[in-house]
Amino acid sequence: MSRTRRILSSTGIYHIMVRGINQQNIFVEDEDYSRYLDTLEKYQKEIDFELYAYCLMGNHLHLLMKEGNEEIGNTMKRIGVSYVYWYNWQYNRSGHLFQGRFKSEPVENDAYFLTVLRYIHQNPLKASLTSDLEKYKWSSYKEYAKQSKMVNTNFALQLFSSDKNDSLARFRAFHKEISNEKCLDIEEEKRTLSDEEVRELVFNKHNIELAKIQNMEQELQDKIILDLREEQGVSLRQLSRLTGFTIYRIYKAGV
Repeated sequence: MSRTRRILSSTGIYHIMVRGINQQNIFVEDEDYSRYLDTLEKYQKEIDFELYAYCLMGNHLHLLMKEGNEEIGNTMKRIGVSYVYWYNWQYNRSGHLFQGRFKSEPVENDAYFLTVLRYIHQNPLKASLTSDLEKYKWSSYKEYAKQSKMVNTNFALQLFSSDKNDSLARFRAFHKEISNEKCLDIEEEKRTLSDEEVRELVFNKHNIELAKIQNMEQELQDKIILDLREEQGVSLRQLSRLTGFTIYRIYKAGV
């Protein structure tokens, strides 16, 4: 049976998931976790991919990354082969370690980027491995909260606010919200609306000029934003540009 063709991302950003074969652990000792992170860092320098989030669990791992100077499949193969070679030597074993090829989904917009970011970081919390995301050793949450080593934290934080301290506070608050968001659910491709089409939508439905939204009551602001978010082909980044609100403000409209 032929394998399903991987869905490519127009942004180059993917949510990656890797599982152990037959649900076996791919990380046993702390040294294993550290080795995988070292391998990630090594190939990041060689391939120049962007890493936005990671979480290593006992029998699986999650990555949120943007492909570098080669196709994402080649990058994941290099990382996997290198780690499995070391793991087999470390535990005097042979054969496969991962369950088939890695799973991936494209991350096409800022809203889903934030969904995946929180989903990845909350994995240890939902698995009852920690009650404090910042104390879990093997996720990138601590790199956002303290000091970044190999994760591009600026990309995500600027979605919350342009002010560094404010963005970190919003990032933490966002992650304290326990959600039941489902990832790896891929939506059909949607046509992107032009800025003028978005303005016309607002004027035709509300008889209001979108450029004046900042001067309105918050209840009306939220109603307009929520209406636009339900429209196909309107992105959070586009709404941020047209309204002057931060992406996080638009994401949280009506909450």
